[in-house]
Amino acid sequence: MKIGIVTQSYYPRFGGVTENVHHTALELKRRGHDVTVITARFRRRADISTVPVQRLGYNILIPANGAFIDFTIGLTLRQQLRRLLRAHRFDLLHTHCPVMPTLPVFAIQCAECPQIGTFHTTGGVNRLHDAFRDYLARTVVDRLDARIAVSQTAAESAAHYYPGDYTIVPNGVDCDRFHPGTLPFPEWRGDGRINLLYVGRLDPRKGVDVLLDAMPEVVARTRGRARLIIVGHSVLRPRFEAAVPAAVRDHVHFVGRVPSADLPRWYATGDIFVSPATGGESFGIVLVEAMASGKPVVASDIPGYRCVVSPDRNGLLAPPGDPERLAHALASLALDPARQAELARRGRERALEFAWPRVADQIEKVYRGVLSRRTASGVSLALTDGKTGASSDGAGSSNGAEETAPARRA
Repeated sequence: MKIGIVTQSYYPRFGGVTENVHHTALELKRRGHDVTVITARFRRRADISTVPVQRLGYNILIPANGAFIDFTIGLTLRQQLRRLLRAHRFDLLHTHCPVMPTLPVFAIQCAECPQIGTFHTTGGVNRLHDAFRDYLARTVVDRLDARIAVSQTAAESAAHYYPGDYTIVPNGVDCDRFHPGTLPFPEWRGDGRINLLYVGRLDPRKGVDVLLDAMPEVVARTRGRARLIIVGHSVLRPRFEAAVPAAVRDHVHFVGRVPSADLPRWYATGDIFVSPATGGESFGIVLVEAMASGKPVVASDIPGYRCVVSPDRNGLLAPPGDPERLAHALASLALDPARQAELARRGRERALEFAWPRVADQIEKVYRGVLSRRTASGVSLALTDGKTGASSDGAGSSNGAEETAPARRA
């Protein structure tokens, strides 16, 4: 198949959507498909992708839903998309965050081939979305041949505005890249300290302020052994640094933005991974990366994270926005090495269920279903099968984990 994947979030911008797009493209390429990622130009240009990339317009960040999201600008963006789509003549176009302006919406409106959209976001009622719902339903969502959601939470959020069928295909993780045998950074180990690790953008909804408020109690209960390492960056970093309580400033370290190649080593450096997001998360890819790395996780008890973590089985959940309960969970786990080991073991088992070969099986199955329906309805498609070496029902997956739920009606 000749496949185009449209996304406003891509390298050098890191995040869950970026990783989903990149690893989907990589896995499909390994299976013999011809894949091109269509995205924006970024100010920090870094073409580290190992799949072909076409860049249009320019990316800016705008605040929305408690985070900073990518937004593509360009006076001739729609015309550039039309030319690109005509030149490539894709068998199928797969657009991520399909109702987000501008690039996803324009791509779906311009494309003439079969189309799939993946919905990543979750959130409540949005007045701006209310105003454009009918227009987006008519000109965007109704043009999709299939809808994917990364979790049941994301499906329910999308179905609030656009009722219909959503196939649940979760985000994946590279279980070879993130694994328990990775070597940590030695300068952060061997001093008797307990490393609490946060990885992610420093966006308001990520709950970093809650974590900082919890640190005095964590440090006190661990008798000064707890140390928080914060990996990530945003324009809000100076504000968060200034908010560190004076009593624990020697226990909190902002590492900032790190090279992608170093990320597995940062997970290996932590003893406990913590993600205190207050909401707006549809899945929690950082949780799966930490679990794949063999680290116990403590996270907020929000719907998107429950898609990954089973409380007290493969991780601990604390009420969102509650520094006291978060501190209790972190401190009690920090003082219980046996429980850390058990949660880490079960977490790794859970992460294997999200290995990319398994996830790609499900995505490929959706693609083939769309193309077969189009063919059956009399639409002529040029289809060249990729050499997958795996059946479309997931039987060729690289691990024996339990199959993730296939199709769900939202």
